[in-house]
Amino acid sequence: MSLPNKGRSKATPWWLSGPALLLFAALLVVPLVLTAVLSFNVYDPVTGPKAGEFTLEHYALIFTDSYYYGIFWRTFWISGLVALICVAIGTPEAYVLSRMRNPWRSVLLLVVLAPLLVSVVVRAFAWSMLLGPEGLVNGLLGLVGIGPIKMLYTETAVVIALVHVMLPFMVIPVWTSLQKLDPGVENAALSLKASPFTTLRRIVLPQVMPGILSGSLIVFGLSASSFAIPGLLGGRRLKMVATVVYDEYLHELNWPLGAAVALVLLVANLVVMLSYNRLVEGRYKKSLG
Repeated sequence: MSLPNKGRSKATPWWLSGPALLLFAALLVVPLVLTAVLSFNVYDPVTGPKAGEFTLEHYALIFTDSYYYGIFWRTFWISGLVALICVAIGTPEAYVLSRMRNPWRSVLLLVVLAPLLVSVVVRAFAWSMLLGPEGLVNGLLGLVGIGPIKMLYTETAVVIALVHVMLPFMVIPVWTSLQKLDPGVENAALSLKASPFTTLRRIVLPQVMPGILSGSLIVFGLSASSFAIPGLLGGRRLKMVATVVYDEYLHELNWPLGAAVALVLLVANLVVMLSYNRLVEGRYKKSLG
């Protein structure tokens, strides 16, 4: 009787996780496989993609055309800059949030999370009105004799809007890590004559590094694949990879090339994020001994 029970106990986790695995496969794995197959299909400008006929022409175009190099470079440096700014702003904000007491902590947390309740498209239109030639920002600059400055349809506008959209994804992981930090360790360092800056650098920062790492990876990944913000604030000339994929699918109707660009973005995104994770995690383990 023990053998059937033993076998049943081993199979139980698989039965329990089966529905979730099926949902994961249906919503993620299958679409990715279909997109990968589509990216190798031959494209005819007259008839469209040809099922059953395959080519590497789309990938060869992406890896040999300087136009796509420029698009990918712009996408990743903007995403990296957004992640860096979010770390610089979100980490101190999360630290202040963790040191506040109720009800002010709840108020500040609501302020941090409130942008998530508004559509990204609505926020993009709001920033377009603020940063436009007749917008509030240029109006304030005009009061001090500066401007008007062209901000709309520039990389600056895209970075500002992405930071606003992505900041909550940086604050929450860092704040969660700070909740696990024992205040007694920080107080012990202060009682041993360590300065507040040294305490933050040597005690607090190494322990919240997992939150900073996860938050920056989330921000980078979401920024690299963002479509609404670059599309509405970058305009037609300032393209990022997501807007190129949109153009290939809906304007050029070249679905195989659009699928190839999307898959290259996915792979490049994974390579950058895994390399960054390995680098930062290695330094984190080394700092903790």
